[in-house]
Amino acid sequence: MNAPDRYERFVVPEGTKKVSYERDTKIVNAASFTIEREDHTIGNIVRMQLHKDPNVLFAGYKLPHPLQYKIIVRIHTTSQSSPTQAYTQAVNDLDKELEYLKQAFEDEKNRYEERAKQGF
Repeated sequence: MNAPDRYERFVVPEGTKKVSYERDTKIVNAASFTIEREDHTIGNIVRMQLHKDPNVLFAGYKLPHPLQYKIIVRIHTTSQSSPTQAYTQAVNDLDKELEYLKQAFEDEKNRYEERAKQGF
């Protein structure tokens, strides 16, 4: 079959960076971040988190081709911030949100198990 191996969707090849940065030469405070081995799931989450930042003027992403397992995130910011700062802040905020979600899930699971032990 012509399809690439499934592991190629997830495993970053040796010598390839997970995230690469390219400054836009035509627009001030604009850049593109190429994220290897990701798809719409991460692209949309990062884009929505970037939209929450008041210093971000534009945030979008695209998949160059369905058989290329990477996304390109474009960010344009005000002069008070840089695309790198906005991207880093968005990823850190998402990390905190996911940690909170994980903790809430584990707390609820523990409550459920305690009630099950008590016969409820």
